[in-house]
Amino acid sequence: MAVPKKKTSKSRRDMRRAHDGLAPIRNSVCACGETRLPHHVCLSCGRYNNKQVVKNRKDAVDSPEE
Repeated sequence: MAVPKKKTSKSRRDMRRAHDGLAPIRNSVCACGETRLPHHVCLSCGRYNNKQVVKNRKDAVDSPEE
């Protein structure tokens, strides 16, 4: 079994962990003024890329069309 010969210093350990932090959630602002996730349909108005994609996104989530 492999065992380290020397103790890893705090500096070396922390440099290795420097890229493990979480990035903050990025939000975009829709044309209607609501915040939304990038590359997602707006939940309030149903628009994506300034085009109407869904009649009303809230209605589509609550009751699926059959």
